[in-house]
Amino acid sequence: MFTQYDPESAALTDELRGLFDEYGTGKWTADDLDAHQTARLREVLAHVRAGSPFYRDRLAGFGDETLSGLHIRDLRKLPFTTKADLQQAQFDMLSLPLSEAWTVYETTGTTGQPTPCPRTNGDSIHNNTVLTAYYRGIFAAHGDRQVIGVSGPTELHATGDTFGDVCRNLGHTVAKMWPHSPVIGFDRALEVMRLLPVTGLFCTPGMALRLAQKAVEAGLDLRRDFSLDLLMLTGELLSPSLRDNIGTLWGAEVHNCLYASQEASVLAAATADGTLRTAPLINHYEVIDPHTGEPVAPDRDGVRHGELVVTNLYTGAKPLIRYRTGDLVRMTEAGPGAAVPAPALEPVGRVRDRLRLNGQVVIGYDLENLLLRRFRGYLDYQITVTRDDTGVDLLSLTLNAEADRLRDEDTQGAVTDCREELGTTLSVGFGDPGPITSTGAMVSWKAARVVDLRDPGAGTSVETRSAERIAAARA
Repeated sequence: MFTQYDPESAALTDELRGLFDEYGTGKWTADDLDAHQTARLREVLAHVRAGSPFYRDRLAGFGDETLSGLHIRDLRKLPFTTKADLQQAQFDMLSLPLSEAWTVYETTGTTGQPTPCPRTNGDSIHNNTVLTAYYRGIFAAHGDRQVIGVSGPTELHATGDTFGDVCRNLGHTVAKMWPHSPVIGFDRALEVMRLLPVTGLFCTPGMALRLAQKAVEAGLDLRRDFSLDLLMLTGELLSPSLRDNIGTLWGAEVHNCLYASQEASVLAAATADGTLRTAPLINHYEVIDPHTGEPVAPDRDGVRHGELVVTNLYTGAKPLIRYRTGDLVRMTEAGPGAAVPAPALEPVGRVRDRLRLNGQVVIGYDLENLLLRRFRGYLDYQITVTRDDTGVDLLSLTLNAEADRLRDEDTQGAVTDCREELGTTLSVGFGDPGPITSTGAMVSWKAARVVDLRDPGAGTSVETRSAERIAAARA
């Protein structure tokens, strides 16, 4: 492997493999983790202050002695970093010259200016070690040698390199397929999946549905004509209801395999117990109230619900300090039987993906999970919100499915669920929402999945316009 040609990278790979093996088998105490995170934080603060023009200015009010003695529990003394900061600072955010990176990615820029996201060898090794260690148990259940397809959004995205390297670490063959590419297309991608055959696939939930839809349109049977045993989904909102439907369609085991971003890299990964878990050896996590910025206390069930803030604990091209992800999460401490002794993380949508229905704020994840709970076998879905003459909000669910495949009792059950849990009337219909639903990973869940007709005079959001533009190009 490449790291053997670079002594520094080889040594780092060996060190991290040992650390993750010890941590994953429960050999670390809380004090061990506290000491590790504190030491790494101090290294990162020195690194960004020395190399990043942005952080040199942002941390100017803190003396060297203060930063070098900062404990991980005192992290709240430092200011947040925001997405707007990244867009404005651009290359001034970097802590190393671009020439020290091995590759350069960037954010998609669909709803704002793209930001550069270079990776050094150290960046990739830290993040890919997490995925290798966490995925090992998942892949082991499906045999030693598999052919894994990888489908990502753009050539400037980390998806292909990251999952390709992790599969190589685990001893599996990789086929990178880009169905939205004009060279490949969906027909060729489906042909490759059958020919090899592909036994596992990394892609977005929307891509898993789109591939299924294209296969059915071509007269193929998803279970008979394909060999998929494992679907590793990421990049979009994925409620348990949608996950289970995708598994039913393909007859495969499905995992919400990764929570990450181009800017902040790997934040949580799937483990063999079916749960997304954080990576506290390489990141520190905070859960805050998105309005006040204050930390959120666990509820009586031990769950912290709020906006995720992350600090990278490794020196690289672009470590971030107290980065506000803009994502709402539910975080729960690891309990007995956890595959990895790290907190479970449930991403439940971006802050701006929330909806207000009849005075009640609803999170996208919970709405999707509620509306789709009863249905299986559909190839796509979309939600429409309207308001009647009396000012009452109404919901409509459109399913891409043959009406006679769904039971009347399931439809009635969904209507009852919606009325009891949200106090909102639901109607269920059938149709093809079109390619806009495939834009969630590029834009947002709400822009891709929700048509809000309550205020026609207000115009459409930047996200919705971006989703419509991408969908038109894909059509």
